[in-house]
Amino acid sequence: MAEIQIETTQNVTISFRAAEAGQRILAYFIDGLIKSAYIGVLAYILIRLEKNGGKEIIPNIDKDMWSFIGMIILFGLPIIFYTLVQETLLQGQTLGKKLIKIKVVKIDGFRAEFLDYFIRWVMRIIDINLFSGIVALISIGSSKNQQRLGGMASGTAVISLKQKATIDNTILQKVEKDYVPVYRSVIKLSDNDVRIIKENFLRAIKIDDYKTLEILREKTTSVIGETPHKDVTTEKFIRRVLKDYSHYTANM
Repeated sequence: MAEIQIETTQNVTISFRAAEAGQRILAYFIDGLIKSAYIGVLAYILIRLEKNGGKEIIPNIDKDMWSFIGMIILFGLPIIFYTLVQETLLQGQTLGKKLIKIKVVKIDGFRAEFLDYFIRWVMRIIDINLFSGIVALISIGSSKNQQRLGGMASGTAVISLKQKATIDNTILQKVEKDYVPVYRSVIKLSDNDVRIIKENFLRAIKIDDYKTLEILREKTTSVIGETPHKDVTTEKFIRRVLKDYSHYTANM
């Protein structure tokens, strides 16, 4: 599974797992089922109305073609704009994406906006509709960030929100029973703060990225209001903050 690195506006790089093609296809089919259910319910209601004398509501195509076409367009709007409206309102997710736990994000670290979702929606014509998804599958498989053409044009990508349920993939650290915390003010940090700190700390240690370590130290101290002692290295300080947070979280 490809990894997407997003640099936030605070110059901190966060790594995400790109959504697999299978996840995206499954989400697409779930959304398709929801659309089909809408069409089925709508057809049932219209048939019932017609049987109960609602012919004035449902125009006859032979007598009033334009009214009939207008009605079809009106009732078809939720289908046409399904993806655009839901991704805009649900911040990068449709109901299908939400169930599969995948999401559209900007790869430049900023929040995706309506224009980004609109570009993705328009490009679906080429990516999915005209060629039955073949273009999308080819571009996803060949691009670095597993983007379809709509993603490339809008600067967005689809990431997986699923995480393995191991302590290495959570914000928690292993803490001994007799552990004594040092920085009580770490409780000022949010779960998201700690997740960002841990992910970037592990990545920075792995590649000896001392610049990122210093940024993490500065951001952490500015939030908790405490600084490490002179003889404590940046690495030891961040490790201690993560363990202290895990200690307090486990005992709240």
